[in-house]
Amino acid sequence: MSPDSLVSFYASSKVIVTGGLGFIGSNLVRRLVESGADVLVIDANIPNTGANAANLRGIEDRLRVKILDLRDAEEIAPLLPEHQVVFNLAGTVSHLDSMTNPLCDMDANVHGQIVLLEACRRHIPKARIIFASTRQIYGRPVSCPVDESHPIRPIDVNGIHKVAAESYHTLYHQVYGMPTVSLRLTNTYGPRMRVKDARQTFLGIWVSSILQNKIFEVWGGHQKRDLTYVDDAVEALLIAGACPAVQGCVFNIGGSLPITLTSLAECLVSVAGTGAFAIKEFPPERLRIDIGDYFADDRKFRQLTGWAPRFTLEDGLTRTIEYFRDCLRDYV
Repeated sequence: MSPDSLVSFYASSKVIVTGGLGFIGSNLVRRLVESGADVLVIDANIPNTGANAANLRGIEDRLRVKILDLRDAEEIAPLLPEHQVVFNLAGTVSHLDSMTNPLCDMDANVHGQIVLLEACRRHIPKARIIFASTRQIYGRPVSCPVDESHPIRPIDVNGIHKVAAESYHTLYHQVYGMPTVSLRLTNTYGPRMRVKDARQTFLGIWVSSILQNKIFEVWGGHQKRDLTYVDDAVEALLIAGACPAVQGCVFNIGGSLPITLTSLAECLVSVAGTGAFAIKEFPPERLRIDIGDYFADDRKFRQLTGWAPRFTLEDGLTRTIEYFRDCLRDYV
């Protein structure tokens, strides 16, 4: 779909974005607002999840924000009527936190998802629901690139709960005919990501360390990854919401060509023009849940929709550094 056709589709739409104070959600909200959509952000604003009021700075008067936990069914239901599209990006994403507090992770990533889907089934059963899933559900790949037929075998608690959430979205399509779609995102990065620690993405703490003249650690370094610049991920989400052909399906969303973590660190330092890193052995608690190499085969989504990443890795890193250089204080 062309950018113009996306703008036309969303210009007259009433849209909900759960998790809209977070990294990907806030970038999506900005695109929707620019397209003229009527946007409602629903976010629990839970500490250590990436929610940050600074992410919506400058557009607060062009949307509505409701601080609300998805698990509160009585509060969610009255907000839904008349909305045509729901972008569901709510939930926690920390692999390590899920291992130390699995019940909390289940509550956020499974309980909340069922409550939302049930509320949508009762009040807006025809609304298009786009779920932000994750490549994490594959676990350690058998081989790369990984396509959608790869076995689902997550290696941490958060991954198991993401599988459950994605499965509920697919089930509600199959049983109730609700137009759901899930995108398995991979290593998304860019402006507004969490950079104060490695809870959301390892690249975040690298960026903040560089900008604070600190040496950052690269664990292992040989692992290969592909990364998706956030604007490319947002474009995929928008297309998924506007394209009827994708309903009921799950898709990988990739990005850059595969790169080792060591080469990625070198590229980031080169782009920033400052900083340094040290190769370290994995901390034991991290090594247990490391997946090794991963990069996606996303041809299924590309061929069906015409989507393709527009930003090179160097372009994306440059934009990311420039953003945080100006406003790092809001994120650390």
